[in-house]
Amino acid sequence: MRENKIYTQIQEYAKEIKLPFTASCFEDEIRDAEASNKSYADFLLSLLEKEYDLRKENGKKNRIRQALFPAKKYLEDIKVECLPQDAKQKLSVLKSLDFIKNGQNVIFAGPPGTGKTMIATGLGIAACMKGYRVFFTTVPLLINQLKEARGESTLRSFEMRFEKYDLVIADELGYISFDRQGSELLFTNLSLRAGRKSTIITTNLSFDRWEEIFSDPVMTAAMIDRLTHKSYIVNMNGASYRVKETKEWLEEQKLA
Repeated sequence: MRENKIYTQIQEYAKEIKLPFTASCFEDEIRDAEASNKSYADFLLSLLEKEYDLRKENGKKNRIRQALFPAKKYLEDIKVECLPQDAKQKLSVLKSLDFIKNGQNVIFAGPPGTGKTMIATGLGIAACMKGYRVFFTTVPLLINQLKEARGESTLRSFEMRFEKYDLVIADELGYISFDRQGSELLFTNLSLRAGRKSTIITTNLSFDRWEEIFSDPVMTAAMIDRLTHKSYIVNMNGASYRVKETKEWLEEQKLA
């Protein structure tokens, strides 16, 4: 009877101070310690190690969820042999994530279907796993969010959050053009991060065509200058990654 009361109190305290592993598994840990004749120190160390491991794992899951990736694409799942040549060469360097530590940008430029978003997402998830705070967005969506925040007088709050992410992935630059207000908001917020925090840009346009979406040669030149300074520029021109995957899948169906 007394033991049941103690167990209830342990569970209540563990929940109150947010120790989920202890709250749900302490009885099993106690039985294991008694059966193994563990010392108090060994029992406590084992319990804390498992609590720590669970917290780290939950932290990874939360960072991935909060990053708002459109799909979970891990670097390990990428078929490197299907990537354009420049991506093959630079991916091994980018996988170290040193570019985040150094506040460098990465720009993937090339036609649709060559793996730009897939690699960017893979790097973003790897960053979450390493403890970095990541935010994934498309450029059109980001501009809409900035405009809405400006209209609701919450722009400064949004900018402060945006500025602090260790890595921002801005996908699909060039697919949709935008007005001057959108251009200015995008320029301002990407400039806030320049040289301090990392941004990954994916675009289907070469730099000499960026003026088509910014509609201002001065702003375009300034944007390119700030984004490319000490950055990794990855040439994604090549055969479609998606087409290669589809062909492989069709071949597998024939053999099945």
